[in-house]
Amino acid sequence: MAGAPLPLSIAIISLNEESNLRRCLESAAGLAQEIVVVDSGSTDRTCAVAQEFGARVQHQDYLGQRDQRNLATSLCTMPWVLNLDCDEELSGELRAAITAFFQNGDAEKYDGARMARKVWFMGRWITHGDWYPDRKLRLFRRDRGRNSGNAAHDKVEVDGVVAALAGDLHHYSFRDMAHYVSKINTFSDAFLEKQKSEGAQWSLAATLFRPWWRFFRAYVLRRGFLDGFPGLWIAVATAFFTFVRYSRKYEDEARNSQK
Repeated sequence: MAGAPLPLSIAIISLNEESNLRRCLESAAGLAQEIVVVDSGSTDRTCAVAQEFGARVQHQDYLGQRDQRNLATSLCTMPWVLNLDCDEELSGELRAAITAFFQNGDAEKYDGARMARKVWFMGRWITHGDWYPDRKLRLFRRDRGRNSGNAAHDKVEVDGVVAALAGDLHHYSFRDMAHYVSKINTFSDAFLEKQKSEGAQWSLAATLFRPWWRFFRAYVLRRGFLDGFPGLWIAVATAFFTFVRYSRKYEDEARNSQK
């Protein structure tokens, strides 16, 4: 790749991501001065692939998404950090935008930058509905940013001014329908724990209304219908997922009332 590496660390957390990691690192090859991979016990060639690209690999039993991310950030040594998931890749346009961010002086004006994330699903890019643009703050000044959120979902918070970058972060999040469905319980578990920590009570109105709203928002307001049948499937699946999430508090309260 042309040009000197940027004053940037790429931070990645991994577990058995051999099939994805090479694509991710190839898209960022030569971009950063440092790649840090925190692995939580891969049994495939994930760590070997990371080392092929010169990454510094450290083992850490999984601490949850937020804390694992923060550990990876703490191991970085460059002034700027770019968080990537193993199943993501930089599009050519986004890579060029990151390079320009440093070359045109924006790194002196801003403390972080957001980018749109685009999902590959059912053999096509999803460009409407709730899945796009899924804007993520991933590029940040190391001394001004931190990962917040919970054990299942993390997000970067930055003290300062945040820019928006052109180009998409490509996301190969779900192999197929079955893979998406398999994630429902994991994410609903995390949502239930969040509700419990906030002292929330089960609501029939929310359980009935929110799924319909999520479908209408995704399919109609955000024009998911323009993505053809995949857009319809995503809107219906999201509505069902929402129904499951909000139903879990009812089950939890019923179970506790019987103790």
